[in-house]
Amino acid sequence: MAKFGWEYENKTGPEQWSRLYPIANGNNQSPIDIKTRDTKHDPCLRPVCLCYDPATAKEMINDGYTVQITFKDNDNLSVLKNGPVCDIYRLRELHFHWGSIDDCGSEHRVDGVNYSGELHIVHWNSEKYSSFTEASLQADGLVILSVFMKVGQENPNLRRIIETLHAVKTKGKKVPFTNFNPTVLLPSSLDYWTYFGSLTSPPLYESVTWIIYKMPITISSCQLAQFRCLLSNIACETEIPIENNCRPPQPLKGRKVRSFTLDDPGTTVNSPRQVPNSARY
Repeated sequence: MAKFGWEYENKTGPEQWSRLYPIANGNNQSPIDIKTRDTKHDPCLRPVCLCYDPATAKEMINDGYTVQITFKDNDNLSVLKNGPVCDIYRLRELHFHWGSIDDCGSEHRVDGVNYSGELHIVHWNSEKYSSFTEASLQADGLVILSVFMKVGQENPNLRRIIETLHAVKTKGKKVPFTNFNPTVLLPSSLDYWTYFGSLTSPPLYESVTWIIYKMPITISSCQLAQFRCLLSNIACETEIPIENNCRPPQPLKGRKVRSFTLDDPGTTVNSPRQVPNSARY
């Protein structure tokens, strides 16, 4: 096995993760291929309500697998509520997934089709649990917002992130990354799919309510290429580019994917971008 136990390529890639993490063969693994014909509209679903305080943004980190932006999560200054969940979930971090070419980089697929990349915004249940670590072991512990990225026009809202990547080029590097509101990275449409699943990388805990926005955001080919310049030394002592960090889709195994559509009659709108940062729950 590799020095750190797992990776995305070669002999310790996703097909071998179950050797160290048996839950990899569990009944609620992620990502999945969303078959739109099989999704069910659920009138009980609500719009996702976000209240993010830019002052909670903390650091950018290269962990050897992806690049993360972390947030201070010792209070409820940046939270998610509503959508498919009833509790309040604290913002923990966001990270990105991409592939070796522009045509495939997302982890989730839609009717068998890959997007160019995928953004994950991770939250934990602060009403029931005292820490992210504790919450990640519980079925209702985590909520992850997923945003597809599609190659097209340059995205000005990604520019600051892209321009900071050079400062965390090698594994273990971290730099301050403050005064940032993740809502600028969300699509304009509030429509989403939701299902119960897992973390998409080890330890693969089955503790995630996924909220996957149907509308992608754009990213230019040049912007996407900058992620592939990040380096990892997971497999050996020599630093190598992180060209791919996607787990393939996992079997649905009887799970249902529910759909929220904003134009459903009677839906009350509360756009994330209209929630004031001064609001607190």
